[in-house]
Amino acid sequence: MKTTSPPGRLVLVPNTLDFGVESVLGLDAALPPLVWREAAQLRYWVVENAKSARAFLKRIDAVQPLSVPLQQLSIVELPRPNKGGKTAPSQTLASEVWASLLAPARAGHDLGLLSEAGLPAVADPGSGLVAQAHRERLPVHSLAGPSSLLLALAASGLQGQQFAFVGYLPQDAAARTARIRELEQRSRKEQQTQIAIETPYRNRVLLDALLQALHPETRLSVSMALTTPSASTHCATVAHWRREPRELPTDQPAVFSWLAG
Repeated sequence: MKTTSPPGRLVLVPNTLDFGVESVLGLDAALPPLVWREAAQLRYWVVENAKSARAFLKRIDAVQPLSVPLQQLSIVELPRPNKGGKTAPSQTLASEVWASLLAPARAGHDLGLLSEAGLPAVADPGSGLVAQAHRERLPVHSLAGPSSLLLALAASGLQGQQFAFVGYLPQDAAARTARIRELEQRSRKEQQTQIAIETPYRNRVLLDALLQALHPETRLSVSMALTTPSASTHCATVAHWRREPRELPTDQPAVFSWLAG
């Protein structure tokens, strides 16, 4: 009698937050040993970027030897989103793409999902793959690891019971200002912390836009290079930021949070 092998799991593997940041800390400073052990056993991967994924797996191999040589691992990149934020021209095609990436799990192999930093599918690509796994009733297992959004929120002292991640703000100056004021109104009405991110080289642009658009009494927090030796969080009113301006590095990731009074 032929038996059917149980499906493999989609394993959400957290990455460190020091991508592109000079760090002297070891892997144990950011990731629990369970992550090393799980990652070292995985032979199939879907990743945001193959080059950075291999660099991550080399770091894993240094503390927990991989089950097979790095060159023998199957590493496939996630679909690249277009400027509209969609990964495919239609929902049907998108589902077909996600389904093809899950083939190893359907065949009984655990499949790792990895982004360039932090938790996959949280402010990073991958949620489409997770959603497809649920549609196919494949087990989804999320490993514990650092999330820059939650670390920044905790360090800010702002409202942690009500908060919203709003992603990237518009690059057009007028649209960005309108969006900031809209989010500040929501923050004031609901006492909800707003959290945004930006490409590191545009850190100064976003900070200047926030300081120009927000009310002087709104509290603004900026967290930089979290979990690295140069990590910092500064939270003060917009009025204080304007009186004592700070330079932001253009090569380190930042998280911007604000709460209207």
